[in-house]
Amino acid sequence: MHVENFKIFADLVESQSFSKSARLNGITQSAVSQQLRAMERKFNILIIDRSQKQFRLTREGQRLYDAAKEILHEYEKLQSELQEMKKVISGTIRLATIYSIGLHELPPFIKRFLQHFPSVNVRVEYRRSNLVYDDIVHNAVDLGLVAFPAKLRQIEIIPFREDELVLICPPDHPLAKNKSVSTAAIANHKFIGFDPDIPTRKAIDAIFRDKKLELDPVMEFDNIETVKRAVEIDAGVAIVPKTTVLQEVKQGTLVAVNLSGGRYTRPLAIIHRKGRSLTPALRKFIHTLTTNETVLP
Repeated sequence: MHVENFKIFADLVESQSFSKSARLNGITQSAVSQQLRAMERKFNILIIDRSQKQFRLTREGQRLYDAAKEILHEYEKLQSELQEMKKVISGTIRLATIYSIGLHELPPFIKRFLQHFPSVNVRVEYRRSNLVYDDIVHNAVDLGLVAFPAKLRQIEIIPFREDELVLICPPDHPLAKNKSVSTAAIANHKFIGFDPDIPTRKAIDAIFRDKKLELDPVMEFDNIETVKRAVEIDAGVAIVPKTTVLQEVKQGTLVAVNLSGGRYTRPLAIIHRKGRSLTPALRKFIHTLTTNETVLP
């Protein structure tokens, strides 16, 4: 029985999906089924209660899963310790990030990190916020980058940085000439928002609720780039993180106006699965993100 067998089995239990376990491990769904049957023959037990419509482990299957997690944890720990003993900083870092962080916050950090650790391969996937959490919980990625991090039992949160929220509008918009603008003034104009389930949208809704104002977007999008394009054609105004519009403001296609009545920010965080062993490469990458510097090899 190889470590990879336990990894496939653990992914199957946590995702409760043969297809997802297959995708996570780069094999076919049929191969996952074959691995499961092989484990049942090896230990002479039934692992999954096939009399149930939903995915459910037998008592023996649950014990096997618990043991598999212990084995995988010790294996990860051993790999990390061996790398440290050899003073080797290499391997692959798998990141899942929301679009705004991945496109506007992350690139300079990755560039600086890879200049010092060229043997590390950094793979970045752009995902909706809820899918980033799913990827972390199911060990599909090593680290996640999210806004307004949610406190979950299985997730470790490391503060990254904070973005200031600003209003954006076209240069010829009536609000463009203001140094700052109130939420009441914004409510009088067509507004473009993020989809309701996106954390930044929820935070913006809360700002208006606190002022006892209603916000009814004329358009809703799931990513920052589409929001910006809609504002550029004067379909409405929007509230976005300031760092995401630096290029457009510099080019003169958008104007960023500060919000009055307080400093409204969007906290960003690094997340990883609680209890997992961090390789030397992961620890140095986290250090680069959180201290704005790179630890040399």
